[in-house]
Amino acid sequence: MARRNPTVFGVVLAGGAGSRLMPLTRDRAKPAVPFGGNYRLIDVALSNLVNSGYRKIAVLTQYKSHSLDAHLAKTWRMSQLLGNYVSPVPAQMRTGESWFQGSADAVFQNLNLIRDEAPDYICVFGADNLYRMDASQMVEAHIDSGAGVTVAGLRVPIEQAGAFGVMEVGEDGRITDFLEKPSDPRGLADDPTQVMASMGNYVFTTEALVEAVTRDAQDTGSGHDMGGDIITGLVQGGDAAVHDFVRDNDVPGSTDRDRGYWRDVGTIDAYHSAHMDLISVHPIFNLYNLDWPIYTWHDPLPPAKFVFDVDDRRGAAYDSMVCQGVVVSGGTVRRSVISPRTQVHSGALVEDSVILHNVDIGRGAIVRHAIIDKNVRVPAGARIGVDLARDRERYAVSEGGNVTIGKDDVVEPD
Repeated sequence: MARRNPTVFGVVLAGGAGSRLMPLTRDRAKPAVPFGGNYRLIDVALSNLVNSGYRKIAVLTQYKSHSLDAHLAKTWRMSQLLGNYVSPVPAQMRTGESWFQGSADAVFQNLNLIRDEAPDYICVFGADNLYRMDASQMVEAHIDSGAGVTVAGLRVPIEQAGAFGVMEVGEDGRITDFLEKPSDPRGLADDPTQVMASMGNYVFTTEALVEAVTRDAQDTGSGHDMGGDIITGLVQGGDAAVHDFVRDNDVPGSTDRDRGYWRDVGTIDAYHSAHMDLISVHPIFNLYNLDWPIYTWHDPLPPAKFVFDVDDRRGAAYDSMVCQGVVVSGGTVRRSVISPRTQVHSGALVEDSVILHNVDIGRGAIVRHAIIDKNVRVPAGARIGVDLARDRERYAVSEGGNVTIGKDDVVEPD
């Protein structure tokens, strides 16, 4: 029987290009996209592993990784004295003249890291979803299962099955089938309106992972995908179990409202919606849970400031999150997230928007249902999100009507 003080190594897959998040991913990898004012998306996965007690972590990077690498170097410096680290690992062509050909190939090309650490178990987590998980509970469940891999699963409505890897699970918790984005899925036995979807988080017994990715690397017909190829193969061999995220995951400080929260922020509308989740009175993803904090680097900036208090010139924010270094100078902010070093000038109105770092919103400007990336200057009197037909001629506008302006883009006066 496996010992109960297992050595666990974390592998975070952070190589995604994030094309559906353009223009936010024009100059950065998806895991490096800012979130919640102060954070990057990757901070969530890393915080979950660190809070779980797992502090030897390799972050496998590939596309447009400079800002991600810089963030990891500045933020995630662990105690070398205790043997802890978060280490970015770029694609190095260790096994041939090719970059990572998929998430499974990324692991295969870095088997040297696993050999060096020689862990009992390996957590392979994605880098760009929002959730809180105590990975140690999942490791314990994996040990008890005796399986080669345990997959974190989440119940979702059956009509959403086409966006996920869907698992069929036996009464013993073993996965009997794994279907990648099925068009005609079967509902769960206890609730035909739902399916069990993969969250993209896995715990492997080390031997099982090494064998699986090595075998996959030799298969010229494989897509080298962790879900579609590695998990499918282990399921077919009867060697995969499921960990029910909502039922079995118990994070300190969680409430009935935020328990089981998980979001894939792979599109502009999902990214915008996730920010709106933050600013409700009782947030469904609660950044204020200090029993299970989300860690990041905070720039040494002064507190936010709100200035002017006369009828036609009042600096105020309502139902919003406003970060350090922000000055709301006679403008109004409603239902928005305002990132550090942004200024909202007199008479300006920002509503239902996500404003990233160092944005200047000029006098009398109106910004609605928008995502504005770093270093953008919105001229006085400009209108964004007011006339979507006109906005489509100038900016990216999502299916849900959210206007996105990329980093350093020029906004022309109206």
